[in-house]
Amino acid sequence: MRDQPMDVDEGALLGALKEWGLAPETVTYAPVGFGDHHWIARASGGDRWFVTVADLPGKTYCGDGADAAFGGLRMAMDTTWHLSERAGLPFVVAPLRTPDGETVLRLGQRYGLSVFPYADGAPGEFGQALTPEERAPVIDMLAVLHGTATPAPVPVARLELPARAELEEALAEAHSPWHGGPYAEPARALTAEHAAGLRRRLSEFDRRAAAVRGEPVVTHGEPHPGNVLRAPGGALLVDWDTVGLAPPERDLWLVAAEPADLDRYAYATGRHLDPSVLTLYRLRWSLADVSLFLSYFRSSHGRTADAEQSWAGLTGTVEWLTTSG
Repeated sequence: MRDQPMDVDEGALLGALKEWGLAPETVTYAPVGFGDHHWIARASGGDRWFVTVADLPGKTYCGDGADAAFGGLRMAMDTTWHLSERAGLPFVVAPLRTPDGETVLRLGQRYGLSVFPYADGAPGEFGQALTPEERAPVIDMLAVLHGTATPAPVPVARLELPARAELEEALAEAHSPWHGGPYAEPARALTAEHAAGLRRRLSEFDRRAAAVRGEPVVTHGEPHPGNVLRAPGGALLVDWDTVGLAPPERDLWLVAAEPADLDRYAYATGRHLDPSVLTLYRLRWSLADVSLFLSYFRSSHGRTADAEQSWAGLTGTVEWLTTSG
């Protein structure tokens, strides 16, 4: 996130890191990613750690409400630790555990705190077009991940749309004034203009979801270029809070850009992916984004960098949904 949360005290953050046996001298906010907040912690000897503060009420895919989301996030982080330390997957950047074995700790009522080893590497950007040579190692990592024995417990990546109720409510109230901030009325007007198209894509989602069959595998959930680090020892996958059991198409739609990519995956795994399910997960991603953005703009917000990024995301996604398919 671009905007640093004002309700996270950095002194308290430094104190909380002692639960991991760490004693960094400074924490510096890192305006990267979208959804969670991040800091770089530095010790006097030069050691660094990547600190993630998750906004629990916004993690509806982990659970409804802060307490349920904390439980879901902890299961995801425990699964990630297992994939790295027990299954031995070298590309998994997993959280550190406290001496008590915890991968996530509560930071106040709203946030969950995780700590990761600092990984040297250059990330890509979401939406970035990769060359076949850049896609190949990501497909290979996913093939290994999808063939890994299921750790227990592991989250189940629900197919239903998170925050669907909020999207349905926004569509129903698109002709009444919205009061949340500077983007509330533009978001309402955009929703009203494209309500029929959005409802059509929701119906399409339901039809495709009802037809999904097959055995689930352990998926990452968001293996887009922004979550892939090009590191000296090989590519790494970060940001595993979305890990969960699901059809392999949940991952591959984000990576496979041409038939040769699907052929590479099939050769490595023996699995031939369903084009309809690939389309389903592309559709799900976009509808979930619209739900998230509209919920944000219907709540209190200002004219901030995060709001501007969200507005660009909303307009672009609505355009794709209502002009394609």
